[in-house]
Amino acid sequence: MTADADVTVGAGAGSPVVELSGVHKTYDVGGVVEALAGVSLTLPEGSYTAVMGPSGSGKSTLLNLIGALDTPTEGRVVVAGEEVSTASDGTRAELRGTDIGFVFQTFNLLSRLTAVENVGLPLVFAGVPRAERRERARELLTDVGLGDRTDHLPTELSGGQRQRVAIARALVADPALVLADEPTGNVDTETGGRVLDIFDRLHAAGNTILLVTHERHVAERADRIVHVRDGELERIEDLGDDA
Repeated sequence: MTADADVTVGAGAGSPVVELSGVHKTYDVGGVVEALAGVSLTLPEGSYTAVMGPSGSGKSTLLNLIGALDTPTEGRVVVAGEEVSTASDGTRAELRGTDIGFVFQTFNLLSRLTAVENVGLPLVFAGVPRAERRERARELLTDVGLGDRTDHLPTELSGGQRQRVAIARALVADPALVLADEPTGNVDTETGGRVLDIFDRLHAAGNTILLVTHERHVAERADRIVHVRDGELERIEDLGDDA
């Protein structure tokens, strides 16, 4: 597959949540390094996509661009109708706070806040009243099986429980897109399976998910796998009913 091929992942699943057109990303690190080379990709609403590739393939750069954490050197990146490519820092920050939910390998929870406070934190920046954000946070913690751990600090939770708190936090603003970066990387196999079960339920409920992983069994939970190599989309593997 050529780098500039226009690829729609999950065509027919819904209107586009993510659209990349001819995206290049270069870095100057004592020499120009091209992390992405003309990538075009569309993710429709309700799709569940995994991204795989070797180290240095460009998958993390792809995630950062879609997550409005960075901007392309060339090309267009549109997320939830907002063109990230030309957006101001403030607009991109607002997009991250309202339309994109992040789940990181390292959890990124604030140690001095309880589970319910960590989950409700994005709503603080959105100006949601305290009672409303705590109610929403408690509902989500119950949904991920932590209804009895809402007032615990991160240090009082296991790795798997902390990851479930992170998932609840990613969902609290009802984002258009959930991005997960190696979400099972810091938990054991059994716990990782439970975390992936949550993503399965989110997908079944209509959430749009993009998950980056280096583990085949994790990627196979998705509807399709985008294989990235040397900054290009190498191929799309449609798992269909065999996933």
